[in-house]
Amino acid sequence: MSVALVADAHLGGAGGSAELLARQLQALPAEGCERLVLLGDIFHVWVGEKRFETASIRRLCATFRELRDQGLAIDYIEGNRDFFLADSEYAELFSSVGSEVALVSGGVRYLAVHGDGLNPADRQYLFWRNLSKSRLSRFLMFNLPRGLARRALDRTEARLAKTNFKHRVGIPEEELGSYADKRLAEGHDVLLMGHYHEPVEWQVAGGRVRILDAWFNSQQVEWLK
Repeated sequence: MSVALVADAHLGGAGGSAELLARQLQALPAEGCERLVLLGDIFHVWVGEKRFETASIRRLCATFRELRDQGLAIDYIEGNRDFFLADSEYAELFSSVGSEVALVSGGVRYLAVHGDGLNPADRQYLFWRNLSKSRLSRFLMFNLPRGLARRALDRTEARLAKTNFKHRVGIPEEELGSYADKRLAEGHDVLLMGHYHEPVEWQVAGGRVRILDAWFNSQQVEWLK
């Protein structure tokens, strides 16, 4: 199976507008793609509520719908900038929406995750991450007036970025390797992730860890073939 991958486009933020990525995705069926896996943080912030929709979200969702209607399987893995998508109106655009996806390509068994929340040393980040995705946060985000909800979302995102900064200066290979060993032992060969915004790959006891480059850096779709 030929699988295309995109992680950390941050459209509407560092990744700019959705136009380039939309064109790249529209070309995938002609390039032989059979499955598209999105490893989270495709937008600067994406909330599963239409009143927060931006022009970039509308543009790319139209592309997802077009690809879906052509029969392309699309999996969305929620990142730290994605909120409450799994049971939203957007979920119908995808074959699956969740925290991870297992797949096989070229005889290699992959487990794809976003990659945040795996470092137990980053306790401040884990606290704010769990709070931002809690039932309370969902209630406030969906029920407060749009302006208040947007300001609360922006403050939460800024706090997440600040608390996580010192743990993203370098990739915590030891902590990620420990997580990879546990997950690969379940029957996978490669742990795929994004989140760290730079391409890195290394061997662990049970197989391999591969971190994808952020799309906003490379502006390229990556592949498993």
